[in-house]
Amino acid sequence: MNMTPGGNLPVPNQTLIVRIQSGAPVDVSAFRLYASGKVNGDTDMVFYGQTANDDRTVIYATAGNSTSFTVDLARLRPDVEKIAFTATCDGQQTIANLQRLSIQVDANNEVVANGNVDINGRSEAALILGELYRRNGSWKFRFIAQGFNGGLQPLAEHFGVDIADAEPAPAPAPAPKPAPNPVNLSKVSLTKEKPAISLTKKDDFGKIRINLDWHRESKSGGSGLLGGLFGGNKGIDLDIGAFVELQQGHKSVIQALGNGFGDFNRIPYVELQGDDRTGDVAGGEWIFVNGREWKNIKQVLIFAFIYEGVPNWSKTDGVVTIHVPDQPPIETRLTDGNNGRGMCAIARLVNENGSIKVERLNEFFKGHRDMDNAYGWGFRWTAGSK
Repeated sequence: MNMTPGGNLPVPNQTLIVRIQSGAPVDVSAFRLYASGKVNGDTDMVFYGQTANDDRTVIYATAGNSTSFTVDLARLRPDVEKIAFTATCDGQQTIANLQRLSIQVDANNEVVANGNVDINGRSEAALILGELYRRNGSWKFRFIAQGFNGGLQPLAEHFGVDIADAEPAPAPAPAPKPAPNPVNLSKVSLTKEKPAISLTKKDDFGKIRINLDWHRESKSGGSGLLGGLFGGNKGIDLDIGAFVELQQGHKSVIQALGNGFGDFNRIPYVELQGDDRTGDVAGGEWIFVNGREWKNIKQVLIFAFIYEGVPNWSKTDGVVTIHVPDQPPIETRLTDGNNGRGMCAIARLVNENGSIKVERLNEFFKGHRDMDNAYGWGFRWTAGSK
């Protein structure tokens, strides 16, 4: 149902998918609110830097300019009154620069609510798009499209989130109790102009999670963007993989092709988490790197390749995000590739005296062998399948 701002309608008390789509990159967040209209703590905010709340009743996933929240209404605590959904622009951009912006609610794979924001002339950098809210024991959705002055930080503070300062403040007087860690809203985007970042040396980096996500609007057999682009009844199969070199010289290839899924707790300390053949799995594909064993790892080269479908990287809206505990997410986008080449060397994690240097590569090749030759890994290649 298409809605106008201020309109509301009932939604079923079950797991819903709330989708926000735009014509240009925008940061999307969800806030779990209580009777005060504010959060109770930082874990009530879900966004690119914190992709789930503490009980995983709200889970964030993104693919290009489409973001979704999986919301399990039946499991929300009884004191939760609302889930608010917002969009904020980076830098000096405004809502009018997004070209289009919409929010929709899906239940049982059907659209139950949809609101298209009129962005013409909008000078705000942020919007409260809509909210799921309780009313007399049932749940409803309200389309709001209300402008908000400022960006993500003032919007988050409006809902009561404690935000980390961008610059260090003077040391405060000793407090009787340590304060909880505030949410860090910063995000690092690796670009041609800023191709690398180094993380401070640590004895244990924890679980390093590397995510490949891409456009999933069209299911296999669909007639939408990907269905029309790749033809027939097959959608795109975009795979993530890694070359791993340990300090003692051992080298491995981690990928679904050939079932080389690796191992997190044993050599090579890198593991692929399954294989999304269609792009329908919320959150895309993941590789985990054991940060406790970083001292034993020399380098990890992250790559992606199009296993099925025409190599048209700009249409995939692919994005790779590297999550290191206690660090801002690091992302790079796969939209400037050579469309005649189905293999992309995305990024490299290099051990520099115990620190992690993350380098953006974004180099495109015809296949594994060409990429291997370019970076000098020296593997022997044979045809494989999965």
